[in-house]
Amino acid sequence: MKKIKAGIVGGAGYTGGELLRLLVNHPQVEITFVHSNSNAGNLISDVHTDLTGDTDLVFTQELTQEIDVLFLCVGHGDARKFLESHEIHSNIHLIDLSQDFRLSNNATYKGSEFVYGLPELQRDAIKKAQHIANPGCFATCIQLALLPLAAAGVLTDEVHISATTGSTGAGQSLSQTTHFSWRNNNASVYKAFEHQHLNEITQSLQQAGSSLNKDQLNFIPYRGDFPRGIIASVYTKCSLTQEEAVNLFESYYKEHPFTHLLKKNIDLKQVVNTNKCFLYVEKHGDKLLIVSIIDNLLKGASGQAVQNMNLIFGLDEQAGLKLKAAAF
Repeated sequence: MKKIKAGIVGGAGYTGGELLRLLVNHPQVEITFVHSNSNAGNLISDVHTDLTGDTDLVFTQELTQEIDVLFLCVGHGDARKFLESHEIHSNIHLIDLSQDFRLSNNATYKGSEFVYGLPELQRDAIKKAQHIANPGCFATCIQLALLPLAAAGVLTDEVHISATTGSTGAGQSLSQTTHFSWRNNNASVYKAFEHQHLNEITQSLQQAGSSLNKDQLNFIPYRGDFPRGIIASVYTKCSLTQEEAVNLFESYYKEHPFTHLLKKNIDLKQVVNTNKCFLYVEKHGDKLLIVSIIDNLLKGASGQAVQNMNLIFGLDEQAGLKLKAAAF
């Protein structure tokens, strides 16, 4: 099979670096170019030093249309601006890792719709898509905790969510809350009840069958003092027994290779450096608790982007993504 030719825009950041690590080792992908305004002319391995010995590619400001897929690893608001200022052939698949095209009321580009790229929600639509809007990291973690309940019609009461993310979720640019001396041995709440991912979470839950609105999702995000990973604890009133909840989650994710329900409580090190989501459920009185964990840079960003690429091009969904967790 002919290799897929891929281009990357915004290759110097965290998501760009993770995407490069995956695609350099993907058996059916050839990286054609890696675009970066700030690092043009520099070796990729000088910026992403973990790739030393794996690639001799150099960052460029030039674009070529001789590709099959273009990954956009730029900041929120910048993906749409980039596409509006550059001519991209209509036959090239776009996979956008920003939030610019995630909501259905803003998902059109030159007459083509971006498909929301959460495989556990709409794998079949992704396979037929021309363009993909890759989900947000918090959104992925929380949606995977709730989708089985929404699809079964038992997500009817308000939801309470506490979730903590690693510092890489804030991007590579330095700010007060990402500086080591502030973040280390520290924790803080931010964007309580107002996080931007609530819109896409609500959209997906309603698509799956829930009637909940955004105001019924009580989301408290935390900044953690670790580099990568997200852990979310989610609870809601639910009529299911423990056994019924377990059966529901196992059935829903039976055909999805990266999402697994575990019998014992879970911890972040089980999924860091993988494209997996691990879930754990407990019943407490009339409340169902769901714990969900992912790597924010992989299943929450670049890994899921590669998973979507695999689906679009008819590859094994797990190609290039069979990664070992950093368990200790």
